Amino acid sequence: MSAPASPARVATAVLSRKGVDRLRSGHPWIYRSDVTDLQAERGEVVEVRDARGRLLGRALSSTESQITLRMLTRDDTPVTPEWWRQRLQAAIEVRTRMAIDATALRLVHGEADLLPSLIVDRYGDVLVVQTLSQGTDTHRDLIVSLLVDLLQPRGILLRNDPKVRALEGLTQEVMLGYGDVPAEVEVRQGPITQVVDPWHGQKTGLYLDQRENHEAAAGYARGVALDAFSYHGGFALRMAPHVDRVLALDASADAVAAIARNAARHGFGNVEALEVNVFDHLRELERADVRFDTIVLDPPAFAKHKGALPKAISGYKEINLRALRLLAPGGHLITCTCSTHVDEGTFGGIIVSAASDAAVPVVVVEKRMQARDHPVLLGVPESYYLKCFVLRRAA
Repeated sequence: MSAPASPARVATAVLSRKGVDRLRSGHPWIYRSDVTDLQAERGEVVEVRDARGRLLGRALSSTESQITLRMLTRDDTPVTPEWWRQRLQAAIEVRTRMAIDATALRLVHGEADLLPSLIVDRYGDVLVVQTLSQGTDTHRDLIVSLLVDLLQPRGILLRNDPKVRALEGLTQEVMLGYGDVPAEVEVRQGPITQVVDPWHGQKTGLYLDQRENHEAAAGYARGVALDAFSYHGGFALRMAPHVDRVLALDASADAVAAIARNAARHGFGNVEALEVNVFDHLRELERADVRFDTIVLDPPAFAKHKGALPKAISGYKEINLRALRLLAPGGHLITCTCSTHVDEGTFGGIIVSAASDAAVPVVVVEKRMQARDHPVLLGVPESYYLKCFVLRRAA
């Protein structure tokens, strides 16, 4: 008589009282200090329980990150391949209903689509995927297979080069996941077409989260415009048809070349792009007593961690101070921060301080955020990272 089969091993995590309270607050991240016991391999899906053994849901686990658990469910629903399919399909269908006027957009936005640490962007018939934790990286092949089945893309690129992967003990790499992904892909955002390099471009190729702010800027743009920290010129190109001329500034030679190339393809002869240190050039423009009717500030994240916050606040204040001094009376400043650690209140305070030091009367016309395909999950402040103020200098 054969021996009875041993029960299958079940990966589990037990939360402290503080961890349970955090889970009930709606946040999907559980930190290592709030996990009293973890029985799991790298990236496994675990049953999450309280000290009494009650099931609280299922989560992706990490053996190295301080974010030890990323919640997938808050009930006893099993996390099967079909579960992954349904969750991916739901995110894709949301974007379809948005009817976004673009061929480059985000299809899956991590936590806000209840698929923590997973990013899926579409560039025409190509998908770019980021698996940013042990959990999504473990399920990478399944995710790629499901995306192929759901969307039939030409190719899928795995852009797993963000530094955050190092916190998970994962390598930084860029590799082909499926099919064919060319070195350049032509995409459209509204009326503007651009050539994107999905293999080497910033983020997954473009900053897709500013698309709707580009449109808003076009509505305010007039006269002589300045686009500072312009990258590929998303703001500059969208404003070009509405202004006399626009000056785009960036420190990257590749970015400046891309702006010039994209301006030429649209016949925008009024776009000038300069490779400069933007901080220094803003000071030079101020010393030259130059004035602009429309200014955009869209710098990279100055505060990538909390320790960098004081220096970031100083940097944001300086560029906003310079911009307000360069702004003509009645002109508009569209100023942004994509630093998660600079919340809306802090950013507003920076602007108030800059306006005070510049002795410039400023009106807040509009507050904006990241594009609709980059939604914010309520209760998760980390998902509200892009803050944008539209200001008018009172005449």
